[in-house]
Amino acid sequence: MQNLEKLKFDRNGLIPAIVVDDATGKVLTLAYMNRESLKISLEKGLTCFWSRSRQELWLKGETSGNYQHIVSVTADCDYDALEVRVRKDGPACHLGTDSCFTNPVLGAREEPFSLEGLYGLLLERKQQLPEGSYTTYLFQKGLDKILKKVGEECTEVIIAGKARDEKETVYEIADLAYHVLVLMAQLGITPEQIRRELASRHVIDHKVKQEKMT
Repeated sequence: MQNLEKLKFDRNGLIPAIVVDDATGKVLTLAYMNRESLKISLEKGLTCFWSRSRQELWLKGETSGNYQHIVSVTADCDYDALEVRVRKDGPACHLGTDSCFTNPVLGAREEPFSLEGLYGLLLERKQQLPEGSYTTYLFQKGLDKILKKVGEECTEVIIAGKARDEKETVYEIADLAYHVLVLMAQLGITPEQIRRELASRHVIDHKVKQEKMT
């Protein structure tokens, strides 16, 4: 663990920690760590903070289940603030929102597009089933219909790709991605599960390449 001795805690023994979603780059919350909570965070690989209001250690997710799995911890140029990149199990805010930063002060903040955001919208559609929604139609028709659409979109991608039509291929891949996300929502599979699977394959592939080089 590098540069821990360089960190500068304030007179109350605290250092601000900006928590960022590693998948989207979205700022989730600003919390504070003391030396003990930072030690716990690094040992457990989960965010642990010092609650200034309750004057106690606070392991994020311990009561809600919304754990934040640490990917990296980086200090700023002055070593008096931390950026903590995480993979999250649920909303960051105690109010149930994805981020604590939801109250505009100046200007309108447009939420950046993300697959996680689209997946969350699909889950809402599945629960609320608003009339006139194509997504509602798919969920009402059920798994067989969703699987059929995934198959159809796969074929469309193949046709567009075979024709070397870049614009059409992009369009069809987007259609396929949408229907795959609907399938995932139907089966309760999260984007995080897919990300972890791909990450594990990346690690294995990297190890194989390293072994071949030695």
